[in-house]
Amino acid sequence: MHSRELQETEYHSYYNNYILMLDETALMEALKTTETELLTFIKSLPEDRLQYRYAEGKWSVAEVIQHIIDTERIFTYRALRFARNDRTDLPGYEQDDYVPFSDADKRTKEELMVDFKATRLNTVSLFHTFSDEMLKRSGTADGNLMSVRAAGFIIAGHLKHHLKVLEERYM
Repeated sequence: MHSRELQETEYHSYYNNYILMLDETALMEALKTTETELLTFIKSLPEDRLQYRYAEGKWSVAEVIQHIIDTERIFTYRALRFARNDRTDLPGYEQDDYVPFSDADKRTKEELMVDFKATRLNTVSLFHTFSDEMLKRSGTADGNLMSVRAAGFIIAGHLKHHLKVLEERYM
């Protein structure tokens, strides 16, 4: 399954940029590639760079990485619920409310890498269990329709988006 197969009705237009960043990549390839890209970035960071902010009030590098992890967990949970045909409307989440309570700036580079690897392993494992029929199922999150496969592409594209921000504004 490739991102080009997604219909615009499978996700809110807010996520267009994330999906476009994947350049028509296959879902599992996008998850594997973005995993490698983020881990390579984290490994290259000096430990003292984790708390760097490019401007007052902006997230630190560690907080951006933690945000990527938190968002992946939320979207994987949504994908599971939708794949299992759960018709419950899921609430949204406010990303800016998560960051101050994440304690990301107290974490080491190694801790962030281990946490991300575990999260991505879970994501990849779960998406491997989804049949084509399951991937096409959808549900509602934050008042918007989203398919299971769109959630997977959003996970990969969201990471790619934030990696680009990290490289452009933080390095």
